[in-house]
Amino acid sequence: MKIGVLTGGGDCPGLNAVIRAVVRKGVTVHGFEFLGYRDGWRGPLEQVSRPLGIAECRGILPRGGTILGSSRTNPFAVDGGLDRIRHTLATDGVDALIAIGGEDTLGVATRLAEAGLPVVGVPKTIDNDLSGTDFTFGFDTAVNIATEAIDRLHTTAESHHRALVVEVMGRHAGWIALHAGIAGGASIVLIPEQPFDIDEVCRLVESRFQTRYAPILVVSEGAVPADGSGMALQNEQKDEFGHVRLGGIGARLADEIERRTGKEARTVVLGHIQRGGTPTAFDRWLATRFGLAAVDAVADGDYGVMVALRGTQVVRVPLAEGTGELKLVSPHEYAAAQVFFG
Repeated sequence: MKIGVLTGGGDCPGLNAVIRAVVRKGVTVHGFEFLGYRDGWRGPLEQVSRPLGIAECRGILPRGGTILGSSRTNPFAVDGGLDRIRHTLATDGVDALIAIGGEDTLGVATRLAEAGLPVVGVPKTIDNDLSGTDFTFGFDTAVNIATEAIDRLHTTAESHHRALVVEVMGRHAGWIALHAGIAGGASIVLIPEQPFDIDEVCRLVESRFQTRYAPILVVSEGAVPADGSGMALQNEQKDEFGHVRLGGIGARLADEIERRTGKEARTVVLGHIQRGGTPTAFDRWLATRFGLAAVDAVADGDYGVMVALRGTQVVRVPLAEGTGELKLVSPHEYAAAQVFFG
């Protein structure tokens, strides 16, 4: 069998570990041949690929990013996209496709599977917001990077007696902010699932200053004020999946804190630093297990599924289940963090 592999959406630490595991086991155990499609769904859409074998996968385990490239291409936003992908797979002699990606990439995979194409999904996102799996690889790396940044910011905030607002990724789910905020000893954590009251935020900031410590606020890029003023946008442009580019809530928050409290406030936007660099040991381990399980699903002819971590076991779940809804921070989980606010 010849298997196609692609990585779509935002890049993520651990993608190369999945590719390596898929190819190593696929070649040595199952006798498969592999073809890597370039830049996400653009690859099969435009028939752009590269050879993918054991030699091409040597040394990539600790590398961030993806050797196949990525994009946010949506084949269903293109006229005849489905037929073009069918044609590419047939022309290339590809018998099955392993798609590695997040909500959007696997959403496309779900629709392709429903159309009869042999697809297996591997979940990835630093946001950890896919409902079908307990954890996604890339999340642990992002949390560790954010936590280290928060650790470093404590000393400069206290030296200058200023509030620091750390803006992290998280469009609809606040998992990175929650985990990094707790691990880094943040004074306040603001997430998309819980609209915040700016008066209460400023009260907590002033309370923190009264203890002779400077406040660190960790805020998800998708966090919104309770007054209904909405998300902070970089611009109004949308990608092919209809997403606007978020950014700026940290600066808005710092300006408001400074205006209301009279205390100096600065913003640090971690941005794509959270995506880059070498994956943590946990993410390499999880990504490798996902890759091994995905190629086994292909060998079993079990298509239309996504591999997932449930407890300590890697299992298969229907693609539709894995992408049906976002996994959000519950009020109970957020309440646990609020014990440390102020």
